[in-house]
Amino acid sequence: MKVLANDGISQSGIDALENAGIEVITTKVAQEQLSNYVNQHQIDVILVRSATTVRKEVIDACPSLKIIGRGGVGMDNIDVEYAREKGIMVINTPAASSASVAELVFAHLFNGVRFLYDSNRNMPLEGDSRFNELKKSYAKGLELRGKTMGIIGIGRIGQEVAKIALGLGMNVIACDKFINTVSIDITLYNGASIPVKIDTIPLEDVLKNSDFISLHVPAQKEYVITKEEINLMKDGAAIVNAARGGVIDEVALLDALDSGKLSFAGLDTFENEPTPAIKVLMHPNVSLTPHIGAATLEAQDRIGTELANQIINHLKS
Repeated sequence: MKVLANDGISQSGIDALENAGIEVITTKVAQEQLSNYVNQHQIDVILVRSATTVRKEVIDACPSLKIIGRGGVGMDNIDVEYAREKGIMVINTPAASSASVAELVFAHLFNGVRFLYDSNRNMPLEGDSRFNELKKSYAKGLELRGKTMGIIGIGRIGQEVAKIALGLGMNVIACDKFINTVSIDITLYNGASIPVKIDTIPLEDVLKNSDFISLHVPAQKEYVITKEEINLMKDGAAIVNAARGGVIDEVALLDALDSGKLSFAGLDTFENEPTPAIKVLMHPNVSLTPHIGAATLEAQDRIGTELANQIINHLKS
């Protein structure tokens, strides 16, 4: 069996696959050459992340494909149902990157409440000449402790966000179309754990009562957050999107930041990836990262191992 890890795979994943007698190819193949390469090398399994798409055209053109794997949660770059109709197994790694994404959410939150997104831009330029002025302008930061964290989508990643928020002493509220109640175990350094139950509430109540909102929903046909939803939010609230681009109306978001309705936004995903709107990138009240939620060494190691185990288990079945 041959595996093409077109967007890369951790060494632990490679080792596991090769130890099972599976050939692993890590050559990066351009999207337009993907079908030809798969056919030329008789690839059985293609593993992708967000850079490579596996659409109907590729699936139809590559009869050797038996498994398509996505390193991560969202599979909007794969025609999943069509592949399954063709008898191709489609796998992903929904749990492997949850902790990493959740930590990035709080990197954006800490970044926002202490104005780091702005000070990191201005200190290199004016820190030596306007130090006292900058110090005064960034002197009204906030603590997260005691504030309300609103989570839209309380699945695996949302629950990891809730764990961190609870550990910081925040109140956590959540909404979810498919989940009514979650029980979260807060694990302490000594291995002890504290169970916390969260009952979901309507989206409108989350919007009205949250100081900070974090989105954890799959790609949608329509926006989840529009001008209407923003108007329901507290004045001065903030929002973080480390889920998928297109779930926030970016025009409405920038308008809300300009008016002061929202204090800041943290964005890891964008409507127009990989070419986000310049107005979004240049806005002074936006904390920015280039879709790196799962991009930690630990998460990549887990993703590679989990993909390898699924492939190996499929071969044994």
